[in-house]
Amino acid sequence: MNDTPLTTHGETESRKHKCDDSEGWTVVSRCRKHKRNVSKIGTIEQHPWIPTESEGNPEMESKLMQKMQVCIQKLENSDFFLALLQQMGASEVHDRISMILASESKMPMVIYGIGSIESYEPPRLQLSLAILLKRKFNWIGDIEVFDPVISGTESKILEALGCSVLSENEQGRRVALKPTVFFMPHCEVALYDNLVLANWKVEHLNQMVIFGNSFRSYENYISESMNSTLSESMKHVLAVLKFSTEMKVETISDDYFKAFHDSSWHFFNVVSEMEMDLESPKVVEETK
Repeated sequence: MNDTPLTTHGETESRKHKCDDSEGWTVVSRCRKHKRNVSKIGTIEQHPWIPTESEGNPEMESKLMQKMQVCIQKLENSDFFLALLQQMGASEVHDRISMILASESKMPMVIYGIGSIESYEPPRLQLSLAILLKRKFNWIGDIEVFDPVISGTESKILEALGCSVLSENEQGRRVALKPTVFFMPHCEVALYDNLVLANWKVEHLNQMVIFGNSFRSYENYISESMNSTLSESMKHVLAVLKFSTEMKVETISDDYFKAFHDSSWHFFNVVSEMEMDLESPKVVEETK
């Protein structure tokens, strides 16, 4: 770790609606006009991507920027955000971030599955949180964003807010070659599974931080439902639990429930490759 302290900087009603399986908590996928098959998502190859409606519309861009500014201000002044800042300032989180950074001064943030910030408030709140965290904490570096539904208008607003929009659908398979925070609230479980699988090595897992759905909730749901199909779709998420520390995010009020319910910070600590071999999904399946 360098000598720079981890300080602050001075200071989905949505298409991300879930197809409810169990009292508002979702395991499989977001409801979309064209629903994706979760069991097959891991086989889809990466490919170049361009936003829909790529031509500019100044009026729509102005309205969306106003919506985002209102949302950022609302969130910044909320009890939810103040509680989250207190959680991140606690020694347990601070020390883990310091350990992951090591000699690096910053870690980039990768946002997957943000949804339509133009159409719905939960994605706007989620993006607002990512932007505010970057403003408050000097260890968060550049922000990259991807969701296949992002429009040309949304892409321009994201860039105006200091984010860059990925030109390729990575399917969640970004390898953490350096310290990286993955911001993925309410993503499909297969996206988390792709991410964990792509980073199934000591040097990669130990450099990741994930803000997203609770992996422990997935485990509890599987143990209660005994659904082997769902278990298969999240086998790497379940296997990585042995090496993970999860810190639950409290939503505080109903205003932020849809955007952040069942969200957690995930940190990983693996000592050796042998540990990972013993806990690999194939071995887990064979011992059942």
